[in-house]
Amino acid sequence: MADFLPISRRLLAVAALATVSACSIIPDTGATDPDRFAQETAPIFYQPEGIDPQKVKRLPVQPVPQARDLFRTQFNQTYGLPTSNPVHQAMYAQRSEDDFTLPAIPYTRMDQRFLRQEVGYQTNERPGTIVVDTRSHYLYFVEPDGKAMRYGVGLGAAGYAWHGRGVVQWKQKWPRWTPPAEMVAREPEIKPVSAERGGMNPGPTNPLGARALYIFQNGRDTLYRIHGTPDWQSIGKAASSGCVRMLNQDVIDLYNRVPAKTEVVVL
Repeated sequence: MADFLPISRRLLAVAALATVSACSIIPDTGATDPDRFAQETAPIFYQPEGIDPQKVKRLPVQPVPQARDLFRTQFNQTYGLPTSNPVHQAMYAQRSEDDFTLPAIPYTRMDQRFLRQEVGYQTNERPGTIVVDTRSHYLYFVEPDGKAMRYGVGLGAAGYAWHGRGVVQWKQKWPRWTPPAEMVAREPEIKPVSAERGGMNPGPTNPLGARALYIFQNGRDTLYRIHGTPDWQSIGKAASSGCVRMLNQDVIDLYNRVPAKTEVVVL
C-alpha cells in the first residue's frame, strides 16, 4: 500500500504535465481560419414565418445624387444651406475707425439687388458723376467704358423733394446731425438734439451715419444730403424722413471715391 501511493501521485503529475503541455504546444489553428471567423461572427437575421429569403427581391441600387433641388427663400438662402458671398462678407463686415465701431451688415437678409456691385450703365454723364435714380432706389457712380458702381439707397420724403443737377459742395466724415426747427416742430421728441442745442454727436447711431455729402446748386444749399444710416432695413424703401440713405459701409466707399465739387444728378 505504501508503494502504491507514490506511483499514483507520479501518474497524476504526469497527466497534469501532459495536459499543460497540450495547451501550450498544440495550438488551435482553426481559430485563425478566415472562413471559420466569418461563420462565427456572421449576423443573425430575423426571418419571419412564411417568407423564403431566397425569393425576396433586392431593392434596386439607387445612384447617389450629385446635386439636389433646393428651394430658395426670400433672403437668398437655401433651406439648410445659407449662402455666403465672401466678397459681400468682406464689404459689409464690422469695421472700426476713429474710436467708433460699425456693426456688420446682415447682407444675406437684404434684397441682393441693393448690395454694392459694378454694373453696365449706359449714360451721357461723364465718369465721376453721381446719378441718383429715385424710381429704382439706386445710386450710380459713373465709371469709364459704360460701367458704374451701383449702390442701393433708401429715400425719405426729402429724397423725393428735389431733382436736378448740383455739386458736392463739401463732404463730412462722421457728421453731426442738426435737425432744423421745421423738423423739430414735426417731431418734438428730437428737440434735445435740435440745431439750436448743438445737434446730435457723431457716432454709429447718428441718423447721418458715418459720412455725409452736402449737395449745393448755384452756390445755394439744396438741403439734399447723401448720407449713411444705421437702419439697414430702410435700403431700397421709402423711409419717413431723410434724403438719400446708404449703408454705412457703402457711403464710406462712395466718400472715398468722390472729391469735392463732384457733379450730382437726381432723376
